[in-house]
Amino acid sequence: MKSISILVPESSVLQAICDPRYLFTAVNNFLMAAGRPELFDVKLVGATREVKLADGHFSVHTDLLLEEVRHTDLIFIPALFGDMGTALAKNKHLVPWIVERYEQGAELASLCVGAFLLADTGLINGKKCSTHWLYSNEFRRMFPDVELVDGRIVTEEGRIYSSGGANSYWNLLLHLVEKYTDRATAILAAKFFAIDIGRSSQSAFAIFQGQKTHDDEEIRQVQQHIEDNFTEKFTIDELADRVALGRRSFERRFKAATNNTVLEYIQRVKIEVAKRSLESGRKNVNEVMFDVGYGDAKAFRDVFKRITGLTPVEYRGKYAKVLAA
Repeated sequence: MKSISILVPESSVLQAICDPRYLFTAVNNFLMAAGRPELFDVKLVGATREVKLADGHFSVHTDLLLEEVRHTDLIFIPALFGDMGTALAKNKHLVPWIVERYEQGAELASLCVGAFLLADTGLINGKKCSTHWLYSNEFRRMFPDVELVDGRIVTEEGRIYSSGGANSYWNLLLHLVEKYTDRATAILAAKFFAIDIGRSSQSAFAIFQGQKTHDDEEIRQVQQHIEDNFTEKFTIDELADRVALGRRSFERRFKAATNNTVLEYIQRVKIEVAKRSLESGRKNVNEVMFDVGYGDAKAFRDVFKRITGLTPVEYRGKYAKVLAA
């Protein structure tokens, strides 16, 4: 029997507590229906018997207090809600417990922005991690020693798992079901919950917002210039000259401030504009390509797919239909 502990932190997202409990309880039912024994002992664990969430609108009643957990094989750290700094401060008391259980052999799995609480333990310093794309810049500022993997749905390293944003955590849940049971059971769970088991990237859902919450004013000026003139073709030397910096110094400062090279930033700005145009459905792919300053269809397609995980045609088909419905 695998012991699963689902943490119930303060300022956590109710669904990220209920969903793993629902899934692993359902898998137990699938196993019993197939004449096999239950595999998972699922418990809600917290510092108190009752944890109020969503400004008191919901209450979660825990099965066990932290000190009552004698052994656990897997700990789920659910998504947090609100200001991340405030949420972490409220849950500092959970950090030693998580670290102790990990050192005793438990696996850890963070769901969405539960990655912030996971990172606060220090256990993923120097390791890979995923989180919601919207929080990636903030995550990097708060935890510079963690290797945040952009766009990844699931990361796994050293008995620690993390997932991408929002409903992406269902793919991590299915990944763990398959690990602990088998592929057939994971597929059955995917069909039951109507989850795309093959999805490996959240890139198609990401919105590039740049990274301007830094203190390098010269770099911020260049970022704004790129965004205001996205149809133009820039050289790195021209951009460096705008703020009177040498090329090497400019490139180093740009990367440090934005976590992108200059070329990556330019490409991401152009592709973000292209995405919005394709979503409207009013222009074909070639028109959009020319609008954002690309003249080579193959180059545009390759960059678009690298950033979004989809070709321009696939992206237009995925989102323009929804808007036209």
